[in-house]
Amino acid sequence: MNDTMRLMIPVALPILCGLPLLIMKEPGNRRRLTGYVTAVLLLTGAASFYAVLNGAEAFILFHLTKSLPVYFKLDDLGRLFAGIVTIVWILAGIFSFEYMKREECNRRFYGFYLIVYGILLGLDFAGNLITFYVFYELMTLCSLPLVLHNRSREAVMAGLKYLFYSFSGAYMVLFGIYFLYRYGNTLSFTAGGVLDPSLITGKEGLLLFVSFLMILGFGVKAGMFPLHAWLSAAHPAAPAPASAVLSGIIVKAGVLGIIRVVFYLFGADFLRGTWVQTAWLSLTLITVFMGSMLAYREKLLKKRLAYSTVSQVSYILFGLALLHPAGMTGALLHVVFHAFIKSALFLCAGALIYGTGKTKTDEFRGIGRRMPVLMWCYTFASLALIGIPPASGFISKWYLASGALKSGIPVFDLLGPIVLLASAVLTAGYLLPLSIHAFFPEEGCEVTGAETKTPRTMAVPVIVLTVLTILPGMLPGGLIDFAAGIAAKAM
Repeated sequence: MNDTMRLMIPVALPILCGLPLLIMKEPGNRRRLTGYVTAVLLLTGAASFYAVLNGAEAFILFHLTKSLPVYFKLDDLGRLFAGIVTIVWILAGIFSFEYMKREECNRRFYGFYLIVYGILLGLDFAGNLITFYVFYELMTLCSLPLVLHNRSREAVMAGLKYLFYSFSGAYMVLFGIYFLYRYGNTLSFTAGGVLDPSLITGKEGLLLFVSFLMILGFGVKAGMFPLHAWLSAAHPAAPAPASAVLSGIIVKAGVLGIIRVVFYLFGADFLRGTWVQTAWLSLTLITVFMGSMLAYREKLLKKRLAYSTVSQVSYILFGLALLHPAGMTGALLHVVFHAFIKSALFLCAGALIYGTGKTKTDEFRGIGRRMPVLMWCYTFASLALIGIPPASGFISKWYLASGALKSGIPVFDLLGPIVLLASAVLTAGYLLPLSIHAFFPEEGCEVTGAETKTPRTMAVPVIVLTVLTILPGMLPGGLIDFAAGIAAKAM
């Protein structure tokens, strides 16, 4: 298989297979639909892993203008993100087969679900900023129907908020593209940056402002304060499988955008020690603490998890903002671990809501007796998110705290670990009470009824994701080396 086919098949296959589902009639036999979607997910997953493991040379898809090609180029960073996308997308898709039985318009849901999968792989394989931006905008437009799916007033308002925030951030990025095109040697992603020293002399202040604007723009998708409000609206409104991929994967598109802009276009050296780094670090720590506090106060389970995502993704942004190899290593590790952990938690929440019809955290007292496997998965995933060893979250947070201490940045070298520790305590405070009350309810307050068996297509993906939240923390060596290699090259 040549390089063009190696990268094009995983991008094009789910998009081309998803489009017919948008124009076909709702199938009378639902098994045919789930069989079709399963086949496309598995074939795309196999093609994606083949590309990730074997690599490929860059190739141009087409030209927007003579000097602006849309092309793909797979590097180690793209491999990391593509692997995460594939694992989570397949598992959440399998989970959805049972969950979506109670929803209407399954054909439309799966059509867009497959299309977004292909678009995300295109985003990961993007070789320059123009290609990245094209797929980034397509991702927003095609993921919107997943939020709007049940067409309730809540879903429509959440979708509009998601669209408004996303477009606002994208326009900030578009503004920055003009300046990078003017003052850079290329828009292709190059470790260390692309700015032309002969062109930027005397323009440093302008370019620092542009870089900050682009960080804010991509930070919208990543849920960074002050443009984070769409997450708490979109996640509860979307079906649980969509919430899982929104929280575990789609927010990471903003993280990937920031990495590409900071380390592969402007360059870490250009931003290190500037007001941009100080402002960025400040916003990330504000978001970490604020998201944890909002989650602690929230009673709706899916909304609580949404606020948790606001906090946890800013752990990643804090590690990146340190502009230090150890901090970036911790950030990349948390990208992986958070994707698995939060997807597991949202799928657990979806299965709980599916099995009981309840949505608030204080309504699940005693549910551990009815749904023990599900609640144990929720508990282990929660421990991983808190950062209890040997779960995976401990490894990434260790590197984030170490990166802060090693960075030597005044105030933030100590304030960062303090805020991360405070957030971990709050994370325990808003996740573990559900487990405690589920297994040890007060007398007379438990959910009544016999043990409820979670359907296999829902239970297996949750169990697999739970294993992935624990196992990498026990055997982290290879992943740490891979993330550290990416960080070393980017610096």
